[in-house]
Amino acid sequence: MRPGNSVAMADAGEAEAFLRQYHREIGRADLLYPRLAEVRREIGETGSYTHTPEELAFGARVAWRNSARCIGRLYWQSLQVRDRRHLTDAADVAAECVAHLRTATNGGRIRPVITVFAPDDAAGPPVLIWNEQLVRYAGHLRFEGGYTGDPRGYGLAELATRLGWRPSGGPFDVLPLVVEARHEGPRLFEIPREEVLEVPITHPSLDWFADLALRWHAVPAISNMRLRVGGISYSAAPFNGWYMGTEIGVRNLCDADRYDILPEVGRRLGLDTSCDRTLWRDHALVEVNRAVLHSFDGAGVTIADHHTESARFLKHLAREELAGRSCPADWSWIVPPMSGALTPVFHRYYDEGRPSPDFHLDEAARLRAEGVGPQRDPRIGTRTPARRCPVAHG
Repeated sequence: MRPGNSVAMADAGEAEAFLRQYHREIGRADLLYPRLAEVRREIGETGSYTHTPEELAFGARVAWRNSARCIGRLYWQSLQVRDRRHLTDAADVAAECVAHLRTATNGGRIRPVITVFAPDDAAGPPVLIWNEQLVRYAGHLRFEGGYTGDPRGYGLAELATRLGWRPSGGPFDVLPLVVEARHEGPRLFEIPREEVLEVPITHPSLDWFADLALRWHAVPAISNMRLRVGGISYSAAPFNGWYMGTEIGVRNLCDADRYDILPEVGRRLGLDTSCDRTLWRDHALVEVNRAVLHSFDGAGVTIADHHTESARFLKHLAREELAGRSCPADWSWIVPPMSGALTPVFHRYYDEGRPSPDFHLDEAARLRAEGVGPQRDPRIGTRTPARRCPVAHG
């Protein structure tokens, strides 16, 4: 162990359990004991160890397989793993985040992708991405009350403005990336507009829907969850699948603390919104979700509907049971937020265990996504020029 390092950076028990799982699942038990001896020696000398590229790729895919809140795990083996552990400068990390978006977007045929940066060491995380997702919309507080844009993006938008960002103040301002490298502090990088594929939302039969001027981005890339593999924690590991329609059409656009468009949609539909018993919200919600699926399909952008994705999840569950593995699932996340009882995932119980490898969110990451870091950088509060993110090739 390094001098002065009183806390091991890798748990030897977790490391051994992971290596046994890895070699068992790839069918190479003959390689297990030499690798175990190597890792034990490395942990004894340094307090940690380094995953091989193959171990990292396996661990990231299994972490997706183990994600209890994700309904879309059937294709976990297709996850493309981008190993960028050698990068610790903020500009390099931001550039690779942009390259991640480009790779995942794939002209609209969305690919599941993860980009893994340097793991935590004795001093903590070498790099952190403050954004909740690589692409999120800013929220701007209105003088008369309420928000323009996404209230969920208000805190980070305020932080970015103090770092020098100049938003338009519109409802769909793409937040810049805030990347914190240990030796630099938080830095701001605007994402080139051409790297963010967005879909205008229209309706298959309601022409006025286009007048709402709604849109949504194509790639849901989570960027503030930790990836933990074999006792090693990767604090910066953005990953994505593709959207399920209700994520946009229920949660993002219709939640009362998000864009909250249901009252306007109900009014334009001519519904009686005077009381809940008219079920006007239910009627309007279905039309919003029809619009989302119609728009993504028309734009040639991958999206799943909640009925199809529910059936796929049960197929994944059956495969896992056949392989002799448990499939952790959080019922409150697996059941879609619209027409839940009409989907087959509603009518059963699930294993709520938390196997490893996995993704998890810690409190510090949640605060960073809200624009509240664990430590205030002295530059926050002064205006400095915003940087345009260098475009990486990858």
